Amino acid sequence: MSVPQAKALGVTLPDPDLVWNAERQAHDFGEPDWSEFMQVVKGNGPCSAQRLARRRQAHEDGAWVREAATAFARTQQAASRG
Repeated sequence: MSVPQAKALGVTLPDPDLVWNAERQAHDFGEPDWSEFMQVVKGNGPCSAQRLARRRQAHEDGAWVREAATAFARTQQAASRG
């Protein structure tokens, strides 16, 4: 499914073994580099540090929302007791 989308976008896929198989009416592809895959899964991918930094920043930026929700919950709880 991704190959036609990549072609429409003008993107090349990094698989030299990627070819159309007319008999199966599907693409054949090469074996993934499983050691590289596992490194990415373990957080050692090319964008891991950037992704984690952005996630930390988003968490910090959202602190005020969590604090406000906690304060509101306390106010609601106090009002229901009182």
